[in-house]
Amino acid sequence: MSLSTSIRFARRELRGGLRGFRIFLACLALGVAAIAAVGTVRSAIEAGLVTEGAALLGGDAELDFTYRFATPEERAWIDQFATSVSEIADFRSMAVVDGPDGTERGLTQIKAVDNMYPLVGSVQLTPDMPLAQALGDQNGLPGGVMERALIDRLDLHVGDTFRLGSQDFVLAAELTREPDSSAGGFALGPRTIVLLSSLENANLLATGTRYDSKYRITLPKGTDLDALAAQAAVQFENAGMRWRDSRNGAPRVAQFVERLGAFLVLVGLSGLAVGGVGVSAAVRSYLADKTSVIATLRTLGAERSTIFQTYFIQIGLLSLLGIALGLALGALIPLALAPVIEARLPIPANFTIFPRPLFESAIYGLLTAFIFTLWPLARAEDVRAATLFRDALGSARLLPAPRYLVAIVIALIALIGLAGLFSGTWRLTLWTAGGIAFSLGLLALAATAIRWISRYAAPRAKGRPALRWALGSISGTREGAASVVLSLGLGLSVLASVGQIDGNLRNAISTNLPDIAPSYFFVDIQKDQMPGYSERLDNDPAVNRVDSAPMLRGVVTQINGIPAREVAGDHWVVRGDRGLTYSEKPSKNTKIVAGEWWPEGYTGPPQISFAAEEAAEMGIVLGDTLTINILGRDITGTITSLREVDFSTAGIGFILSMNPSALQGAPHTFISTVYAEEDAEAQILRDLADAYPNITAIRVRDAIDRVSDLLSGLAAATSYGAAATLLTGFLVLIGAAAAGTQARTYEAAVLKTLGATRRRILLSFALRAGLLGLGAGLVALAAGITGGWAVSEFVMDTDYAIIWPSALAIIIGGVIATLFAGLAFAWGPLAARPAHVLRGRE
Repeated sequence: MSLSTSIRFARRELRGGLRGFRIFLACLALGVAAIAAVGTVRSAIEAGLVTEGAALLGGDAELDFTYRFATPEERAWIDQFATSVSEIADFRSMAVVDGPDGTERGLTQIKAVDNMYPLVGSVQLTPDMPLAQALGDQNGLPGGVMERALIDRLDLHVGDTFRLGSQDFVLAAELTREPDSSAGGFALGPRTIVLLSSLENANLLATGTRYDSKYRITLPKGTDLDALAAQAAVQFENAGMRWRDSRNGAPRVAQFVERLGAFLVLVGLSGLAVGGVGVSAAVRSYLADKTSVIATLRTLGAERSTIFQTYFIQIGLLSLLGIALGLALGALIPLALAPVIEARLPIPANFTIFPRPLFESAIYGLLTAFIFTLWPLARAEDVRAATLFRDALGSARLLPAPRYLVAIVIALIALIGLAGLFSGTWRLTLWTAGGIAFSLGLLALAATAIRWISRYAAPRAKGRPALRWALGSISGTREGAASVVLSLGLGLSVLASVGQIDGNLRNAISTNLPDIAPSYFFVDIQKDQMPGYSERLDNDPAVNRVDSAPMLRGVVTQINGIPAREVAGDHWVVRGDRGLTYSEKPSKNTKIVAGEWWPEGYTGPPQISFAAEEAAEMGIVLGDTLTINILGRDITGTITSLREVDFSTAGIGFILSMNPSALQGAPHTFISTVYAEEDAEAQILRDLADAYPNITAIRVRDAIDRVSDLLSGLAAATSYGAAATLLTGFLVLIGAAAAGTQARTYEAAVLKTLGATRRRILLSFALRAGLLGLGAGLVALAAGITGGWAVSEFVMDTDYAIIWPSALAIIIGGVIATLFAGLAFAWGPLAARPAHVLRGRE
């Protein structure tokens, strides 16, 4: 028979409507919609970052210097290309308020601006007023604006006075929108904006103090940004300048969105895999009902290929319909929710229909549908013309013909390859694929084990008829235990992994650290302030330990005379300026693992002690040379020792340490950590802030809270993806329960005929569902714990402990889900009349 015959048969089969395929369509549509929606939101944000790049950056381009402002010569070079220039200083400090109940202090990220700010975009204030008016004279004092979090923290009101360093300011308005807020990245404190000229007497920008100066510029229309960036790199080659332009106004945000979006797409693929289980179950159930039709066609001379092509075309058309529904939902839901999403995002997003995420999700859907439907379709052609028994499909050989297995493997490889290509994260893609394959394999084995255990235990459940019936039903070949365990188990596995990873990250940050972390970081301590600073702390019995070190910042520009990025790639050490220090001798906590420290009083060529772990990652060994640009001056030193640096303690840790003579004359400040009893922290802060207004105090517990808040957002986003996976699994559960309605009806009829009560039959159904849910939950928990351990150990590099509340919730959730789905379809079988049911089976 020809292909046209198969098409005609398929068209006739489709006349029966979508009966039996609603779960099939829902699973496929939901999986595709989740991936398409994530991709659409990511594309909308990326489009917003591109179109609003100048507003996010605050200009067409930005030149950034650390520890200093541009020299007159550098400023002249900037002025010759720019149509306008805005000079900004960005740094951390303490905002101080003297009130009737004492002095309040809060960490703040200060942006000191000139009268040109902002070059692009607008600042929004409450009450509404121009920024120049808010920062101008306020009854003899300069004005300032703050974010609401800091206003509430200091219990301020508009018109109140606050202090930065030794300069008083008047709070003129609340800062509600800062156009370039995304360009600054993660900040430990809320924003305060004042005029740069108002800080002249504040003593906050002294030589050696840690601050960044930024020169935002607008350029003539048509300026070649690539050429100008190349000129700037040559002009400021040894000046420690960092260049950014409007093509990537918020690079950290863009990178974060790209990585999070890729991760959520991969989580969505897990949901699609769960949907694939439902798709496969739906096709298998449909073909089981079509056994007599297939046998009749074979009797009439239909070839194997005709049977396969008929149902392949039919399932293929339905798959296209499910994918189309998913694409429509994935494109339209973000558009419908665009106002809500935009209101919650701190960055712009341009929502429209983006072809690329829809194309990618369609490819994922097609390959998934092909992989999960080909197996049952291939087995359908094994139905023989000589048999018209209902179980003919079930008695077919377990594995399809080799050609179909090869096609499935090729499609699977293509799916994984395209996922890696589209996401750009091959390592994460392979981890995800491996995790899904491991989970599916484990769940398939668990389903087989559950059936075997049920078959073994059923005869031994004497005196408990409801339990015995439940176990006997689970052990049956047509019960659908595999579908229940696979679908629910995989969804719960993803959710369990997310819960374990999130819990362990929170433990690492908010539980483990406070036991060993310092109370405060004090930065920007001037050298002449160190004696008084040390005296105050040394004489306080509540202070357990004080660590102090000189602090400079520099950029690693070369390794062995070669540009650092050519040697170390995109390693974080060479991505920007890094803290470094100097010391005559190693501290008592320093552990040198290779080489030797320089002798005391050494005045020879510069020597460097480098962090051992980072050296291994960058391919650096003893004897290599590093060139570090510090305040525009290149210093080249030889690595003579490697040491362990443990950043997990939140104490002082420097990647680079040099001999003191190498940095002689370089302006710098000191950094210090204070370990004290919690009750004494407030008094220590008051005394040091009163004596040295320029010092910035960072409370470690507050910093931990900020990081925990960020992790909460990440965990929430991931949980949404996992929830979509779980919803798909629940749909598969409903499909499995619906497919088993006929078998439940017959079973109930037989049991009623033998004298069983409805209550006992219902209890049997509930036990069956609960046991399957318990099995799925336990296996999912094992997979989730394994996945959480692997990510914590090999990706996050944190300690791992089982988060039992999350673990127990997974098990309980599995039982409740299967109970709900199973009992929802139990009432029909219970209400059926036995005589009618049994007569129909004759």
